[in-house]
Amino acid sequence: MRTGMTYNNLSREKHLIDPAMYSCDILIHNGMILTMDPLLKVISDGMIAIRKDTITYVGPKTASMTGAVTIDAGGGIILPGLVNGHTHTAMTLFRGLADDLPLMEWLTGYIFPAETRIDADFVYTGALLACAEMIYSGTTTFCDMYLFEDKVASASQKSGMRSLVGEVLYDFPSPNYGSIEKGFAYTEYLIQKWKDDPLVSIAVEPHALYTCSPELLQTAHAISMRHNVPLITHLAETHTELAEIQSRYGKSPVAHLESLGLLGPHLIADHCVHLNDSEIERLVQYQVNIITNPESNMKLASGAAPVSSLITRGATVGLGTDGCASNNNLDMFLEMDTAAKLQKIARMDPTALDAVTVLKMATCEGAKALGMGSVTGSLEPGKKADVIVVDTAKPHLTPMYNPYSHLVYAASGADVRHSIINGRLVMKDRQLLTLDAEDIMLRANEKAALVKQWVA
Repeated sequence: MRTGMTYNNLSREKHLIDPAMYSCDILIHNGMILTMDPLLKVISDGMIAIRKDTITYVGPKTASMTGAVTIDAGGGIILPGLVNGHTHTAMTLFRGLADDLPLMEWLTGYIFPAETRIDADFVYTGALLACAEMIYSGTTTFCDMYLFEDKVASASQKSGMRSLVGEVLYDFPSPNYGSIEKGFAYTEYLIQKWKDDPLVSIAVEPHALYTCSPELLQTAHAISMRHNVPLITHLAETHTELAEIQSRYGKSPVAHLESLGLLGPHLIADHCVHLNDSEIERLVQYQVNIITNPESNMKLASGAAPVSSLITRGATVGLGTDGCASNNNLDMFLEMDTAAKLQKIARMDPTALDAVTVLKMATCEGAKALGMGSVTGSLEPGKKADVIVVDTAKPHLTPMYNPYSHLVYAASGADVRHSIINGRLVMKDRQLLTLDAEDIMLRANEKAALVKQWVA
């Protein structure tokens, strides 16, 4: 993955320079800054300066600093943009299509059949809708697995969002690329096409162990290693998956991946709901990155991932919403709330997964899980300028004793007022600046009319 770059060789150490000596492109002030840096520094009345795409100053407010654009945080909270570690953006167009069903029945009876009918424009429309929803709710980076991913990359680029995307690979023919051999070629095409893009990165993404043969998984792994890009798959999501992998290969999903040589720091494993102690230790040992998706896992009755145990033992765990067909929203604030509460009830321990830990999962730890920890996830000089401002002047956010608690347990995406991604203002005063939300919703409803015909 790319590493963060500084502007005009301004190092992180030089953030102590007198801010009066330079101006900036965007200046954010009059707010409490939660840096989410390694020391979790909090600046009660802080200021952030941005030049081009990079943060150049994070510190106390000073009257001498000037900016071409100035954003008044209005006494709210300034924090890193949220990182949605796992989703299927175009599934916004399947939102509410087949609710209240078990995962395998939901997939094989409704989702997979509908997906055989979709095309590139369908995916582009759904991805634009998702990007609008995510910007509105404070997400600045997302990781996507779906079909026609070149169109997801284009939608991400148009919206101004940071993304890690990859074409889903499986044993059966795809409506995009056809045979799996062409799927591998398409993945390498994506890697080459987007390799120099400042916002879009590509991953290799075999769907799951029950839809991918060992040969497919090993070829995907080889592509990942050859191009030094992440490998992403669903792992240990349901009891049905565990039984099927055990029946086929005589191993658990984690042991199956280990036997194939796929475990390592390049692997991002989504869900990881059903793990025993030895499997947790193996994932930690191999430095596998994990993305938990609590709302989807609850809705599909997949179970509660052992997130607290994973983190306690040293795993890097990020947070994702999964797709809108199994959630049914992309609001990371709601996902944080659910993540914390699910761990508390699963462990019968009110101290499990505290608010600070959950916010780290949605920011710095989520970025680290995606291989972007040096780029985004915290507010530090030298990192890319992915910043959101939460408006706290609202009844449900008053009074405020603990900002971390407020963000996890009380706030929602609707409280995000401003959003900056890679130094670009993409939402100001709740107005999208990169997308036409009304036009996108009109197009989405046109696609929904087709979906109704497909599943009638």
